[in-house]
Amino acid sequence: MTADSTPALVQNADADIDGRAPAGPSVARDARARNIKVYLQYVAAKIAGAVVSLFAVLVTSFFLFRLIPSDPVKQMTGGRRVSAEQLQSLRHQFGLDQPLWKQFTSYVGDALTGDFGTSFQFHSPVIDKIAEALPATLLLTGTAYVLYTALGIWLGTRTAWRNGSRSDRFNTAFALTLYSVPSFWLGLLLIIVFSVGIGPIPGMFPTGGLESGGETGLAYVLDVAHHLVLPVITLVAVGYAQTLLVMRSSLLDEMGSDYLTTARAKGLRDDVVRRKHAVPNAMLPTFTLMFVNLGHVVAGQILVETVFSWPGLGGLFYQALSVPDLPLVQGLFFVFATAVILANTLADVLYPLLDPRVGR
Repeated sequence: MTADSTPALVQNADADIDGRAPAGPSVARDARARNIKVYLQYVAAKIAGAVVSLFAVLVTSFFLFRLIPSDPVKQMTGGRRVSAEQLQSLRHQFGLDQPLWKQFTSYVGDALTGDFGTSFQFHSPVIDKIAEALPATLLLTGTAYVLYTALGIWLGTRTAWRNGSRSDRFNTAFALTLYSVPSFWLGLLLIIVFSVGIGPIPGMFPTGGLESGGETGLAYVLDVAHHLVLPVITLVAVGYAQTLLVMRSSLLDEMGSDYLTTARAKGLRDDVVRRKHAVPNAMLPTFTLMFVNLGHVVAGQILVETVFSWPGLGGLFYQALSVPDLPLVQGLFFVFATAVILANTLADVLYPLLDPRVGR
């Protein structure tokens, strides 16, 4: 009997006494296979839930906007005198004279193939209008998402680690204030101050839009960046405040844990304890929030885009809702909800990889 084999024999003997199977490679493989099976079942359940949610959104998007007390055909005529025969012809053209159940079955069948119909006001396929406006939304909300996520995590970590300090009280109070401010109101305030100008502050930025027009090359890039400043600041101000508060709360919950005391007892520097031990564990709730906000990157910010006349999905939704342009409203609503559902599902699928306790 060699010295190296003794621990294994002792371990197996102890396992036999306890009635457990001896530890070994086969046991580890079985445990790994069970974990993979449980995880795959968890993923399948989440995907099935997402599919059910998407179908529920599809049904809701059809019936919800038909509750609006408005006649789309009369709205499209712009108040002009139109005969009853012409109105009936338009209703027949857009399928609005069909029974509701037939409209619904046609809508669901077409939507499952990616066809959301033709826009009433633009007379073009809904999917084409969405694809046309999507890049502008991704540019605005994507830029803001990266900035407010990084800023919120960084400041949330700093304020929690210095809990009770003057900077903590200031940053927390400022974040709570911004989080309470409606985004459209903040956008209007920024336009008044920095676009129109007030007192000694001159108007420095455009009041809205994506570009001034007529620019090419580097001048075009700078022009678009100039138009981005105010709407991005509006989105960052609200988004960073939410991320900061969640990150701060999560880190405060971790700061009294035993493993941090042990890490300090080993002589690790405070910065290392925070960066390598506390922050990774406190990131889990923030991780979920990041994916929720990621869905909003595609969904856009309807009020902010409307205030700044931004030619994205949010502004397009506002235009469609004012008619109402039912095919366009339904298509946009489905795209918005799909983005949020998929982002949440992706977060649920990845979460067990960061915290093995989830899904077990």
